[in-house]
Amino acid sequence: MKSFSITLGCALAMVAILAGCKALDVATNVGTKVGVATGTINEQQAEGIKRSAGALGKAFEDLTPEHEYYIGRSVAATILSTYKAFDQAAATQYLNTLGKVLAMHSEKPETFGGWHFMIMDTDEINAFAAPGGFILVSRGMLRCCRNEDELAAVLAHEVGHVQREHGLRAISKSRWTSAATIMVAEAGKNIGGQQLAELTSLFEGSISDVTKKMVDSGYAQSSELEADSDAVVILRRVGYNPEGLINLQTEMIKRLSICRPK
Repeated sequence: MKSFSITLGCALAMVAILAGCKALDVATNVGTKVGVATGTINEQQAEGIKRSAGALGKAFEDLTPEHEYYIGRSVAATILSTYKAFDQAAATQYLNTLGKVLAMHSEKPETFGGWHFMIMDTDEINAFAAPGGFILVSRGMLRCCRNEDELAAVLAHEVGHVQREHGLRAISKSRWTSAATIMVAEAGKNIGGQQLAELTSLFEGSISDVTKKMVDSGYAQSSELEADSDAVVILRRVGYNPEGLINLQTEMIKRLSICRPK
């Protein structure tokens, strides 16, 4: 019976990661029905699992801009524990001035804690967009920008990720996957307040893992295309040449061999 519970947990995790929060409800209902039918859990335990899943789903639906801000701040802090901030006030101020002008012309001109743009002190060619408006750009990326059109393209692309909530979606999928696995792997128990508290704690403690995944694999190709599309709109609204986005990508390919960290 124990092996069945773990297998069922993995199945729910796969469903959740493919379809997100809605799939969690479906997966939980299907999983508990199978569990009851096979004798793995009883009706009372099945109801406990459903109540826990419902509470977790409600918690995510109630995420506010303030929650998004604190999640993003935690993600940014984790990234900056690996890539130190570039200690040049003038460059940082310039980046923030340009970034905030672009953000003002996006579909999300305001965030709970405001937009924040920082330079990472690394030769790697990279940029990250964390939830809530925290955007980190590496020195290596800045060196690939030959003019302001191309720099604006980098920042507009990252603003696109934030307004689409790509980072928040990535975090939620990881959390739901872990939560679904625990709820069904522990199907032999009545999931009550203590277990629900542990799942909530899991959500809070998953930021580092999610950040690592974001840094290692990046956003999905579909998300990158959405951010590119949004960047073109933003650049046109502000008056920058959208071709800067294409020119930058071409330059990045050319410089890849010399822009790698030593």
